[in-house]
Amino acid sequence: MATGPLVGVKVLEFAGLGPGPLAGTFLSDLGADVLRIERIGAGDPPATQIDSRGRRAIMVDLKSPDGIALCLDLIENADILFEGNRPGVMERLGLGPDVALARNPQLVYGRMTGWGQFGPYSAVAGHDINYLALTGGLHAIGTKERPVPPLNLASDYGGGAMFLISGVLAALLHARSSGQGQVVDVAMTDGTAYLMSIFYGMLASGYWKDERASNLLDGAAPFYDVYECADGKWISIGSMEPQFYALLLEKTGAGPVMDKPQMSQADWPEMKSALQDVLRTKSRDEWCEIMEFTDVCFAPVLSMEEAPNHPHNVARKTFIDVDGVVQPAPAPRFSATPAAVQWGPAPIDRDGIDAMIQWGLPEAKARRSALKDDAR
Repeated sequence: MATGPLVGVKVLEFAGLGPGPLAGTFLSDLGADVLRIERIGAGDPPATQIDSRGRRAIMVDLKSPDGIALCLDLIENADILFEGNRPGVMERLGLGPDVALARNPQLVYGRMTGWGQFGPYSAVAGHDINYLALTGGLHAIGTKERPVPPLNLASDYGGGAMFLISGVLAALLHARSSGQGQVVDVAMTDGTAYLMSIFYGMLASGYWKDERASNLLDGAAPFYDVYECADGKWISIGSMEPQFYALLLEKTGAGPVMDKPQMSQADWPEMKSALQDVLRTKSRDEWCEIMEFTDVCFAPVLSMEEAPNHPHNVARKTFIDVDGVVQPAPAPRFSATPAAVQWGPAPIDRDGIDAMIQWGLPEAKARRSALKDDAR
């Protein structure tokens, strides 16, 4: 049985890649009844496809009138619909916002793309690295010599999935209070730019240089960076505040070689080199013994294999096992309506009868739809 703050909310997900499935997983973990529409020929997700967990999927021929009619019947019973196709694709299928909202005026219609529904780039392909590049984010990440592509967390999942989730849930509150649905246009470029707000503010104030590795938070500061240890493993230091910085000098014994003022940027390269020399004298585990669980603002840089076994993650059950696959647990945490994984990735329901009935379609109509799918 589903638990979480979204129990009772019906979400129709048109299958896509990357941030779309993550959004579906998040909504399901929070208790929503998410039904994924898969195109003909899609394969069943393996247990390792974590972003398919917790929802049913049915296969629908979106090129047939019967398939479109079925989707419109499901739309009538949906609270939220979201899709991640290029602009115009859903309209050409006959499932665009105008048609959907005519069938269900309270529907929240989420649309997530990299570039948005309009603009000079809106019709072209792209990926996280491109969206991050266009917002100034990629320029700011890396070494002095070159930008470094990060994992696709910033634009795909941060600027895309998280903004889709917050957008459709905000629109759902409005729909329930007013009876009026609407379209939520989520562009990963918009979301990523929003995430950059603090840095644009710092740039405008003159506190941020538009150059990589020249600022407080981009690896220039000796007290905010990662350092290699004697065993080749790494630790992270974030001792920005004066009291934390003082503790860093105490715990590492680096005070005598880092005798310049903390915020003397001209001396940062020399200070960083001195701190690196000190930190290379011990292994990562030795530095953990000295600095872990203190206010240095310290953490070991863990591999993905190590992270699930760290005592903090174990204590909070940050990672869980679903069908033999270690994966992140639902987040955030709710005191009254705890979130939970409903089930692991499940095979696609080829006839979808049970799913359609649970979604409010009369059994006779559900069985007729299934028979038409079988005929194809």
